[in-house]
Amino acid sequence: MHHSSSCLQALCTFASVAQCLLDSVLCPAPSAKLDHGCKKHTSGAGTLLCSNGSMERIREHLQKIEISASSYDTAWVAMVPSPMSPQRPCFPQCLNWILDNQHPDGSWGLHHFHPSLINDGLSSTLACILALERWKSGQEHVRRGLSFIESNFSRIVDEQLHSPIGFDIIFPGMLEYALNIGLEIPIDQSDINNMLCKRDAELQREQGNNCEGRKAYLAYVAEGLGNILDSREIMKYQRENGSLFNSPSTTAAALMNIYDAKALEYLHSLLSRFGCSVPTSYPVDVHIHLCMIDNIERLGVARHFSHEIKSILDRIYRCWLRNDEEISSDMATCAMAFRLLRMNGYDVSSDCFTQFSEVNYFYNSLQGYLKDVSTVLELYQASQIKISPNEQVLDKLGSWSRDFLKQALINNQKLEPQVALQEVDYALNFPFYANLERLEHKRKIENFGAEKFHILKTSYQYCGINDNNLLGLALEDFCTSQSIYRKELQNLEYWVKENKLDQLEFARQKQAYCYFSAAATLFSPEMSEARMSWAKNSILTTVVDDFFDFGGSREELESLISLVEEWDGTWKEEFCSEQVKIIFSALFKTINELGIRASALQQRSITHHLVEIWLSLMKSMMKEAQWTLNKEVPSLDEYMLNGYVSFALGPIILPALYFVGPQLPEYVVNHPEYQNLLKLVSTCGRLLNDIQGFQREGKEGKLNSVSLRILQSRDGLASEEEVKKEMQRAIDGSRTELLRLVLQQDGSVVPRPCKDLFWKMCRILHVFYMKTDGFTSPKEMLVAVNSVIHEPPKVSHI
Repeated sequence: MHHSSSCLQALCTFASVAQCLLDSVLCPAPSAKLDHGCKKHTSGAGTLLCSNGSMERIREHLQKIEISASSYDTAWVAMVPSPMSPQRPCFPQCLNWILDNQHPDGSWGLHHFHPSLINDGLSSTLACILALERWKSGQEHVRRGLSFIESNFSRIVDEQLHSPIGFDIIFPGMLEYALNIGLEIPIDQSDINNMLCKRDAELQREQGNNCEGRKAYLAYVAEGLGNILDSREIMKYQRENGSLFNSPSTTAAALMNIYDAKALEYLHSLLSRFGCSVPTSYPVDVHIHLCMIDNIERLGVARHFSHEIKSILDRIYRCWLRNDEEISSDMATCAMAFRLLRMNGYDVSSDCFTQFSEVNYFYNSLQGYLKDVSTVLELYQASQIKISPNEQVLDKLGSWSRDFLKQALINNQKLEPQVALQEVDYALNFPFYANLERLEHKRKIENFGAEKFHILKTSYQYCGINDNNLLGLALEDFCTSQSIYRKELQNLEYWVKENKLDQLEFARQKQAYCYFSAAATLFSPEMSEARMSWAKNSILTTVVDDFFDFGGSREELESLISLVEEWDGTWKEEFCSEQVKIIFSALFKTINELGIRASALQQRSITHHLVEIWLSLMKSMMKEAQWTLNKEVPSLDEYMLNGYVSFALGPIILPALYFVGPQLPEYVVNHPEYQNLLKLVSTCGRLLNDIQGFQREGKEGKLNSVSLRILQSRDGLASEEEVKKEMQRAIDGSRTELLRLVLQQDGSVVPRPCKDLFWKMCRILHVFYMKTDGFTSPKEMLVAVNSVIHEPPKVSHI
C-alpha cells in the first residue's frame, strides 16, 4: 500500500512519541525513583522493551500486601496502660517505634506527605507527643514535635486541605488532653479555645440527633471525646475480631477507659503480625486484593495474571461463602467483591445487598453519616451486575445510589483524593454495559496516579504491586497494541480496495468503525485473527445491508442469494450486474479464506457453517425488502423474529468464535444456548437501532419496531415516548438474560471465552446507539476510534 511522505512522517512522529513515553515510564534514568528493573535489549528488529521483569515482580507482589504503619494509631496503642500495672505501657514496643520514626522536621506520619495532608501530619504528630508525654519518654522528641506543630498550626484553617476523618473533633480533643496532663502547647490559648468551642458547638448542635449514623460516627472518633466518652455505648460496635471498626486507635481509646479482653487481644494480634507498629485499619487484606485485581483489569493487563487472579478470587470466594466479617461488615468491600466475583464467574447472590438497598440503612451507618461517595460509587457499580429480573434488590440499590451520586455532582461535593468528581460523572454517563474495554483501559492509564494515598483518621498507603511497574506494563501493552491496530487497519483498507468494495457507490464506507469495534474489545495482540474476521465480516454485512435496503434491484438481490445457495462451485462467472459480481466475489473469497483458517484451528470443516450463517442473513434481509416493495405490514412478532437475524450480527460474531481459542464441536454450534446467546444480543441491537433510527427510516418509508408498536397499539394512540420506554425495558431484559447466560457455568456448553464475545458485542451496541445511530453518523464515533487506534495515552503524571 502506498503512502504519501506526510503520512509516513506522521506515523514516524507517533512512533517516536510512543517510544519516548515508554522509555520514560519503563526504563527510567538511574536517578529516577522507580522500581522497574526494566532493561532494553536489541535484536534484528531494533530496540525492544522487556516487561518480563515487571510482570514477575507484579506476580510476586500480588500475593504480598504491605500497609504503611500509622504513626497516629501506633501512638494511641502506645497510650494503652498495662492491665497488670496501669503506670506502665501495655505495648512499650510501640513507644520505641515512635522514638525511632520521627521525621527530621519533627513530625510523624507518612514520609514525604503531600502538602494537602498537613492536617494529617499535625494529627499524627500530636498523638505521638501525647504518647511520649504520657509515659515521660523522649523529651527531645516532644520538643521537636511541638516545634513542628507551632510552625504549621496556622495552616489548619485552610479549607483546601484534606482533613482526616473526625479531625475537627479529634484534634481539639487531643489538645484538651495535652492541657490536662500539663503539656505546654506552643499555640495561642485563644486559638485553642476557638477549636474547643467549635468542637463543642458541633457536638451540641447535633446532640438531639439520635440517628445510628451519628452514634456510629461518635464511636469511631472516640479518641477526641475525652470525658464525655461513653465507653459502654461504643462497645456496641465491637466486631467479632475484638476491634471497634477495625480501627486500632478507636479500640485503644476504648481500652484506656474500660478493660475488654477481646479488644486487648485484637491489639496484641496486630503487634504480633506487624511488629512494633500498627496500620490505621485492619484487617483490610480482602479489600486491598480486590483493589489490586480491579486495577489490573481496568488497566487491560489481567490476561497476564489470570492464574494469580483466580487464586486470589478463589480465596475471597471462600470468605464470601462463610460470610466473613471483613466482607460483610464493610459496604464498599462487599460491593467490590460481589462485582468482581460475579463478573469472573463465581456464584454470588445479590441477597447480600438486602439491607444496603434501603437508603435509610446507608444513612444510619458510619459511611452514610460521612456521605462517603467512594462507598456509594462501589454500590452503584455493583447494582449494574444484574443477571435476573427478580433481583429487585439491585434495582433499588441502583436507584438511590444513582440519585446520591447525581446530588454529589450538583453539590460539587468535596471528595477524598482517590475519588475524583470525574470518576462519578463517568460512572453515571457510561454504565459498565455501555463502555468499551480499550477505552476504559486508556482512561485508567491516563488517570492512574503513582502516588496513591487513602485517608481515614490518618493517611495510609498500601504496597502490594508497585504502581509504576503496573502502569509501565499497561502503557507498554497499550502502545504495542496500537502499533498492531494501525497495521491491521491498513491491511483492512487494502483488502477493501482489492475486493473493489470501495467502488460500490451505495455502500457506507465504515472500515474504521468496523475495525474499531473489534479492536476496542478483542484488544490483545494474540486475537489478531479474531479481530480481522470480525472487522471484515462487519464491512461485508454493512455492504450487504445497504445493498438489500436500497442498493440493489429485486433481480440483483435474488441473484446474490442464488449464488450463495450454489456455493459448491457449480455457478459460473456470469453475474446479472457488476454490483453482484463485486459483492459475491468478496464474500466467496473472504468466507473461504476464513473457513480454511478456522478449519485448521478447529480440526473440522467450518466453511459450510459460515455459508449457512450468511445465507440465513440474506434471506431475512430479502423478507424485509419484500415487505417494503409489496407495502406489507408484518406483525410485531413476525418483524422481531426476522429482525434479530437481519440485524446481521451472526456473520460478525459467529465466525470470530472459531478464532478465540477453545474448540467448538458441531454439537455446540447447534446447541440452544449458542442460538440463544445470538438471539439475545441481536434483539438488543435491533431494538437499540430501531429507537435511534426511527426518524430516519420513517423518512425512507421503512417500518421498524417503533412504528409497528405505535401502529399496532390500541387504536394506534401510543406515543413515541411510551413505545420507546417499553422497548427500553425489553432491551434491559434481554441484556440481563444475556449476562446471565454469559456468566453461567453449570450446564453451559459454550466456553466462557466464546460467550464473552456476545457480551462484548452487546457493549459495542450500547456505545454506538447511546445517543444516536453512531454507526451511520459520519463523526459520532471518531473521537473513540482515534483514542483506541491512533492517539497514544497522555501520561503526564509520571
